[in-house]
Amino acid sequence: MKILIATGGTGGHIYPALALADAACKQDPKTEILFIGNHDRMEAKEIPAHGYAFKGLNASGLTGNVFNKIKAVTLMGIAFTKANKIVKEFKPDIAVGFGGYVSAPVMMAAHHNHVPVMLHEQNSIVGAANKLCARFADAIVLCYEKCFDELGREKTRLLGNPRASIAKQSVFDEAYYKSLGLSMDKPLVLIVMGSLGSTSVNEAMVTALKEMKADIQILYVSGKQNYETMKNKFSNKNIKVVDYVNQIAIMEKVDCIICRAGATTAAEITAFGIPAILIPSPYVANNHQYYNAKVLVDKKCAYMIEEKDLNGKLLFEKLSRIMNNSKLREEMHENMLKNGFVNASDDILTWMKELVG
Repeated sequence: MKILIATGGTGGHIYPALALADAACKQDPKTEILFIGNHDRMEAKEIPAHGYAFKGLNASGLTGNVFNKIKAVTLMGIAFTKANKIVKEFKPDIAVGFGGYVSAPVMMAAHHNHVPVMLHEQNSIVGAANKLCARFADAIVLCYEKCFDELGREKTRLLGNPRASIAKQSVFDEAYYKSLGLSMDKPLVLIVMGSLGSTSVNEAMVTALKEMKADIQILYVSGKQNYETMKNKFSNKNIKVVDYVNQIAIMEKVDCIICRAGATTAAEITAFGIPAILIPSPYVANNHQYYNAKVLVDKKCAYMIEEKDLNGKLLFEKLSRIMNNSKLREEMHENMLKNGFVNASDDILTWMKELVG
């Protein structure tokens, strides 16, 4: 099968696409995959680094003033023309769009050339590109039931995020775990707020963590820009501060996580069933992290603190409530697992084969 994948802009769009590509090639090594994304965003480096062919387009979102919107429409037309040429040359059996504004002209070009189109929506709020392309898509994969309200059920299926499959297939790395200075015998709280960290969250952590019991160990991923500031803030030897961690390698031993509520994060923590305190980023499109978090809160598998309400006392109270109550942790764990889609990749690939025929 020849698969054309369009994705870009953020890791939330890119990493699920890469996970599906890996699964497709694992199922059938003869699979041919071509990625299309923005020529100047992270996908232009990240995707070739994973060994996949990549073509770059120049695209822009329909945001800002009138001039910016006119520019975006012009770029969309140019991108469609280039994408149309790529589709004709590659001759894919199916095109899959993972969102980001660059995916829209690619899906339009695929549809124009009578190639089956599948969309993947990672978030609980449908993104602009997927909204634009939904009317001519042949299939739409959802990760949240909430999206049925907007996209209906005729050509949608709740199959989940391929990152959940990656998470579930991972193997716990005991040597790496111990290299971080962690004990196999103590409960672990993982705190991670993204590659750059969050200054406001780091400040609240200093207050909250100083009150934690000595029998609970905490791995605090401060982010690269905050590491030098944070590494000497704690005298408690059970608090380990690092600038980066390979989360997947240690998630099996995490008893509670404090993190953002991006699509990839949500997929991974549900796959592992990890009770969570979610602090959604207020700086993302459509405030979709808040809505991602709210779904998990409503399912009784997570707590949420909006960044505007965040302080050390509140964070300490919620963390203590989870860590001091093993029954609550187990209930949250079971509820998380119920929302995980560990077979997402295989289920999506099965549907793709149905569409191709």
